[in-house]
Amino acid sequence: MVPNEDLQYQGIIQLLLHFGWKWVGLMTTADEAGEHFLQTIEPMFFKNGICSAFTERVELNLHYNGNLLKMLFDSRILLPTFKTSRANAVLVYGESRFNIWLSSALNIMEFTPLLFPQKKSHEGKVWITTAQLDFILYSLQKKLNVNIQVLHGAISFAIHSKEIHNFKDFLRNIYPHWTERDGFIQDFWEDAFSCSLPNSTLSTFNDHICTGEEMLESLPAPYFEMSMTGQSYSIYNAVYALANALNSKQLAGAIQKSRDAKGKLSPQYVEPWQLHSFLQRISFNNSAGDEIKFNEYGELAAGLDITNLVTFPNRSYIRVKVGRWDPQAPQGKEFTINKDRIKWHRDFTEVPPLSICNDNCHPGYGKKKKEGRKFCCYDCDPCPEGMISNEKDMETCVSCPADQYPNSGQDLCIPKIPNFLAFDENLAIVSTSSVLLFSLITILVLGIFIKHRNTAIVKANNRSLTYILLISLLLCFLSSLLFIGKPNMVTCLLRQTAFGIVFSVALSSILAKTILVVLAFMATKPGSNMRKWVGKELAYSIVFSCSIVQVGICVLWLANSPPFPDVDMHSMPEEIIFLCNEGSVSMFYCVLSYMGFLATVSLSVAFLARKLPDTFNEAKFITFSMLVFCSVWLSFIPTYLSTRGKYMVAVEIFSIFASGAGLLACIFAPKCYIIVVRPDLNNREQLTQRKV
Repeated sequence: MVPNEDLQYQGIIQLLLHFGWKWVGLMTTADEAGEHFLQTIEPMFFKNGICSAFTERVELNLHYNGNLLKMLFDSRILLPTFKTSRANAVLVYGESRFNIWLSSALNIMEFTPLLFPQKKSHEGKVWITTAQLDFILYSLQKKLNVNIQVLHGAISFAIHSKEIHNFKDFLRNIYPHWTERDGFIQDFWEDAFSCSLPNSTLSTFNDHICTGEEMLESLPAPYFEMSMTGQSYSIYNAVYALANALNSKQLAGAIQKSRDAKGKLSPQYVEPWQLHSFLQRISFNNSAGDEIKFNEYGELAAGLDITNLVTFPNRSYIRVKVGRWDPQAPQGKEFTINKDRIKWHRDFTEVPPLSICNDNCHPGYGKKKKEGRKFCCYDCDPCPEGMISNEKDMETCVSCPADQYPNSGQDLCIPKIPNFLAFDENLAIVSTSSVLLFSLITILVLGIFIKHRNTAIVKANNRSLTYILLISLLLCFLSSLLFIGKPNMVTCLLRQTAFGIVFSVALSSILAKTILVVLAFMATKPGSNMRKWVGKELAYSIVFSCSIVQVGICVLWLANSPPFPDVDMHSMPEEIIFLCNEGSVSMFYCVLSYMGFLATVSLSVAFLARKLPDTFNEAKFITFSMLVFCSVWLSFIPTYLSTRGKYMVAVEIFSIFASGAGLLACIFAPKCYIIVVRPDLNNREQLTQRKV
C-alpha cells in the first residue's frame, strides 16, 4: 500500500532541479539499504547535472547509552564536512532511529562553540528526507530533551494522505475503557498523558492517576495528530482494499456459506492466497475521493506529498503540506510545489537558498570547467566577442541570430540597424544635390554648344562627338541616382550596367575625338591620303564599335549571373547591410577593366597628340581629362574594397562625380570660356594664328 521507493527518488530529483540545487550532500546509514540508496540516487544525480558534495555513511550499531560525550566525539567527524561544504541542501536516507541520531548530532553541533571555541556555530541546512524516515520528534523532545529548531525548514517526502470524513469524531470518542483486551490503547494512554490507569503495571512509576476522560485532541501534534497521516491513510486503504477483495470473492461465489446449530450464518475463514487474484484487480474510490488501484507490478499507483517542517520557539512544530509529486497527474502537473508556503531555516539570508558548488555565473558569462573538480564546479568566464548569455548559470555562451548583435554587457541581443544610403540621409541629400548641380551644368554647356554650333571652335572639334560626349556625361551623373535608396531588383540590374555603358560611350567619344585630331593633322601634310578617313562616319564607327563591346559584356553578365538585392549580416557587427550582390564579381571587374582600357588608350593617344598645332589643341585638354579620370578610378578600387555598406556606395558615387566633373571641366571649360567670355577669339583666323 506504499508507492514504489523509486518514485520518491524521481520526486527528489524534481525538487532539486526546481530550486536549482546542484551541489547536494548525501547522508545515509552504513548498511545494505543505505548502499542501495546511494547506488540508485547517484546515477540519477549525474544524469540530471547534480553533484554530490559529500557522502556520509553513519554507523548506527553504536550504543551510546546516554553517554553524550561518546556521541559528541563521534559527531565531530561530520562537523568539518558541514562547515567546509557549500552544500545547503542535504539529502538524508534512513529510518526513525537514524533521525534520532541525526537530531542529537545536530544539537551537539549547536553547542560545539561552547566546547571548542575555535569552531564556528552550525549553519542552517535544508534537510531533505525520504518517506522511510519518520519524524518522531515529540519523543525526541520529551525523552532526549533534543531541540528540534535545527530541523526547522526540513522538506520531507511523505506517503500521500487525505482527510477522511468523521475521522476526527472517531478519534474524539476513543477512551482507554473501550476494551480491556486492547493493551496498546491503555499503554499509549498512560505514556501520552503521563498517568497511570487503575490496575496498571505502570502505576508505580506515575503518581498521577488517569481519569479515562482525557482528550486525545489535547495532545501536542504530532505525538498524536488528529489529522490523517500518511501511515494511517495507508492502513485505512489497506483495510478497505481487503474488504473489497473479500466482497468480490463473495460475489463470485467463491465463499460457501454455512450455518450453525441455531441457523445463523457462521464465519468462514479465507486463506490469504485466495485473495491474491482479487487484490490484483482491485480498483475503488475511498471515502476521501481517491482512486485506489494497483499497477502491473502490484504496487499502489499513487503519488507522494511534500511537507515542510515548521518549528516554533516553544518547541512545538507543525508539518505543512507544500506540494505533491504524482506521475499519474496530467503532463506538466506531475510536480507541484508552493514556494510561498515553505518556511526556510532561520540562518539563511537568501530564500530560496542556493546550494551550488560556486556562485552562479551572471548573464554575460559562461561556465568554464575547473580542472580536478566535479562537473558542478566551474569558473565564470566572460563570453567571447560576438556571443551572449542571457540567463544565470548558462553552460555556454551562444551566438545572436544573424540579424542581431550583442550589447556591451553581452547579455542581450539587439536588432541590427539597416545600413543603406537612404534618401533622407545627409550623405544622400548631398549626393542628390550634386547630381542636380552637375546635370544642370552639363545641360548648360550642351545648350551653349548648340546655340553656338556654327562658330569656329565648336565646328573645329566635331560637333556630333561633342554632343554625344555631353549627353553621355549627363547620363553618367544621372546614373548615380540608382545607387541611392534601398536596393531592389530594378536598381540592382541597372546600377553597374548603366554606369558602365554610359561611361564607355563617353570614353569612346573622347577616343574618337583624339583619333580624329591625329588623323586631321596627318591629312594636312602634302601628299597624304588620310583625308578620306577624316569624317563623321569614322567618328560614329569608333564610338559604336567601342561601346558595343561594353554592351556585350553587360548583356553576358545579365544573362549568366545578374546582380540581385542581398543582405550582408556579418561584415558589420551592429548593422545589416542592404546591398546589390554583383552576382558575378569577375563580370563587374570586366566592365571596369574595359573602361580602364578605353581610358588608357585615350590617354596614350591624347598624350602623343598634345603638341600638335593650335588648331587641333583639344588633345591637350583630353590629356588632362584622362589623367584626372584614370587617377580617380585607380584610387577607387582600393577604397571601394576597403569600405562596407553605404560608404561603399558613396565611394562609387563620388568616383562618378569626380571623373565626370573632370572630363567636363578639362575638356569644356576652356571652350566655354572662349565662347562666352572671349567671343572675339572664336573665329578661324584667331585659331590658326595661335602658337602652341
